[in-house]
Amino acid sequence: MRIKAKYEHHFRVNAPLSKVAEFHRQPASMAAITPPPVRVKFHQIPPILANGREMDFTLWLGVLPIHWQARIEHLTASGFSDRQLKGPFAAWVHEHEFVKVEDDITEINDRIYLQLKPHLFWWWVGLSFYIGLPLLFMYRAWKTRRLLERWSG
Repeated sequence: MRIKAKYEHHFRVNAPLSKVAEFHRQPASMAAITPPPVRVKFHQIPPILANGREMDFTLWLGVLPIHWQARIEHLTASGFSDRQLKGPFAAWVHEHEFVKVEDDITEINDRIYLQLKPHLFWWWVGLSFYIGLPLLFMYRAWKTRRLLERWSG
């Protein structure tokens, strides 16, 4: 029942790379770009993302709470990764990459590498989450554009 998968999403935003990176280093941006009906409740977050910092939060999918702990890794001016330490997957790494296209246009590349847990309940939760990634990232792209283009404009 183990499945290893990769998901990729790419989009552009009318904002300079420095503003895109600054926006994504704010832990609150995660909640701001999470689509309803999913809610994020933070238990422990750093004031700003940095290498080795950890986040502890619960994603509420309706009435289902999903507790998640993640560590920030490989943070640079052009992106970072977050690795699940505890959560619904056997493994999860989300790479965020920011690429300057023009002075005021940045491409945001998201890559997720995941492995479902062998536990029957969490396998189905993880599979459902994986199937929903395209909708999640379409919303995140739309919301990120709205927030960043207003913020950097």
